[in-house]
Amino acid sequence: MKEFLNSWKLILLACFTLGLAPFFPEPHLWGKLKWIAGGATGMNFQDWFDVLLHGFPFLLLLRLMVVKLWKKQDVK
Repeated sequence: MKEFLNSWKLILLACFTLGLAPFFPEPHLWGKLKWIAGGATGMNFQDWFDVLLHGFPFLLLLRLMVVKLWKKQDVK
């Protein structure tokens, strides 16, 4: 599990597949984020769970970037 959480390749793959699927007519996560930005009117639990599911790979990517930058700061 630790290898996955610290692997750029696997996390980027997850972002481009699970994070953006389905791709047409627009990435699913993008549509949900536009819905939330518009006030999230009519969103159910399933929709919020969907945002969490499709957004999780991007949270992992953000976490990995912070960890790598933090380690880089410790080295200097």
